Amino acid sequence: MCQLLGMNCNVPTDICFSFEGFSARGGKTDDHSDGWGIAFFEGKGCRIFLDAKPSINSPIADLVRRYPIHSTHVIAHIRKATQGEVALQNCHPFRRELWGRYWVFAHNGNLPDFHPEPQGFYQAVGNTDSEKAFCVILETIRESFPQGKPPLEQLYPVLQEVTAKLAAKGIFNYLLSDGEHFFTHCSTKLSYIVRQAPFVAAHLIDQDMTVDFSELTTPSDRVAVIATTPLTDNEVWTPIQPGELLVFQDGLPLEHLSDLG
Repeated sequence: MCQLLGMNCNVPTDICFSFEGFSARGGKTDDHSDGWGIAFFEGKGCRIFLDAKPSINSPIADLVRRYPIHSTHVIAHIRKATQGEVALQNCHPFRRELWGRYWVFAHNGNLPDFHPEPQGFYQAVGNTDSEKAFCVILETIRESFPQGKPPLEQLYPVLQEVTAKLAAKGIFNYLLSDGEHFFTHCSTKLSYIVRQAPFVAAHLIDQDMTVDFSELTTPSDRVAVIATTPLTDNEVWTPIQPGELLVFQDGLPLEHLSDLG
């Protein structure tokens, strides 16, 4: 199945190191070769790159690896197609507008026999189960809060409920962000690491590359990286439990939100 990569941090940070290892999984160290994409939030803007080529030999991926775009919310995806042909319109992440903000979504898994009725406002452009699920999520929370985005304490239980309904139909690991909050749901496999002072060196699994973060950061920096499987072999990654919906903000998972559902 597909591979997910996310980053949430308290100061704008580049994802070049993590993406170097992650993109190798798109045709070099793994067989996820059916396209890829990455989205960077910059204020209320969202810069997004998509390519139907494997990330390991995509000129656009090479640009991203070499271009230190700084962001506090990043979502990336490497595709191994289960539904929908290999085509640009089926590459994740997907982006839509809600409440005057961009929302970005990427999914790892498969929802067999998932054929929802067309939504009232959101329509899928491609023919993946992932984009259809994204439309269902946005339509659900849009209808639940017609006056605009509610406080997180009200939004979380609604998102948790619609997520559980979709997860009951198959494997539903996902990353979702509006540039303010970063949501991660684990159905089968997802892990994260929080890098903060004292920073140490990290070594990639998929590439022979090491970076000493103590040379690139300040003591107040904090970065959470979320991935389908750990990207480094000398750090301790925390598995997200199946069925768990986490919210990251400023580089940390927020606690006690599961009690709100």
